[in-house]
Amino acid sequence: MASNINFIRKLGFLSDKRRFSLFLPFLLMRASLQEYNEDWSKVRIRLPLSWVSKNAAGNMFGGFQASLADPIPAMACLKKFPDYRVATKKLEIDFIRVGNSDLMLHFDFSTEQVQQIRKELAEHGRATPCFDMVYIRADGKVCSKIKNTVAIRPKGYVSPIEKS
Repeated sequence: MASNINFIRKLGFLSDKRRFSLFLPFLLMRASLQEYNEDWSKVRIRLPLSWVSKNAAGNMFGGFQASLADPIPAMACLKKFPDYRVATKKLEIDFIRVGNSDLMLHFDFSTEQVQQIRKELAEHGRATPCFDMVYIRADGKVCSKIKNTVAIRPKGYVSPIEKS
């Protein structure tokens, strides 16, 4: 998997949208980047309801939603803070309504969040911001609310837990 993303990242002549579509997990989910700003401050991704993503009741598997929502804030943070190591630390999903249609993931990265993260990085050398996202159904109703916590660390950082 790492080789797939590293290969795609090196294809600088491709747009973000095309690179996104070639990333194997997103390709297999048929997820498509519908709308985005170059700096990833605003991202909208369609997650289709298909025979693969449907559970026994005909609704979207929660795991499909989690798999797509997991890396998006980390990918956005890598755009803003390329000199750091970035990874999802925690992901929480609140399933409000069934996912009975294609879903649209809404992610926004505000200027205020960027400034707060820059401040934390300057003061502490690391940051652990939390991002809120939602999945919207075709009828315009919120399907799921997501809280995604991202660990932004200096390259080469080893956590105290990893040391022991």
